[in-house]
Amino acid sequence: MEQPSQYNAVLRAIHWLTALVVIGLFAVGLWMVDLTYYSTWYKTAPYWHKSIGILLLGLTLFRLVWRIVKGTPQIEGNRLERAGAHAAHHLIYVLLFVIFASGYLISTSDGRAIEVFNWFEVPALGELFPNQSDIAGAIHYYAAFTLIGLAVLHAAAALKHHYIDKDNTLRKMIGDKSL
Repeated sequence: MEQPSQYNAVLRAIHWLTALVVIGLFAVGLWMVDLTYYSTWYKTAPYWHKSIGILLLGLTLFRLVWRIVKGTPQIEGNRLERAGAHAAHHLIYVLLFVIFASGYLISTSDGRAIEVFNWFEVPALGELFPNQSDIAGAIHYYAAFTLIGLAVLHAAAALKHHYIDKDNTLRKMIGDKSL
């Protein structure tokens, strides 16, 4: 398979949608932990957070398969930059899956399935270990902050490549037709 010169439209759309969804889920997650039982959002916010999180899991799995099938362009920069970019991309995926898994463990420790927009349910395994919700909650929290920090670094690196190095790194992800 020949390596493409830029990311295809499907990967570009998933990349930008994932960025928006992750930022949105992070903001909502921070907001909803302070909701009280008497808030009108007490049940609605977690329902939406979980539903969108499960859909993002499906989209992320699809994204990984699509990357394998269609390929991705070569990463630009020196050897250290390329190694750092590969490591950062892999860590982003690892963090996403840690967040998905910990969110599942938080949500299903009481034995209830996760309902996804009344479309389907993800079955619960119940409490698999003592203090599951608390432990998974701490992991979810710190992994989410780490992911956001890494995403900021990722965006800064793309801007550095675009404005300082003046290479095609960012152009590949915005679909510049001149490549």
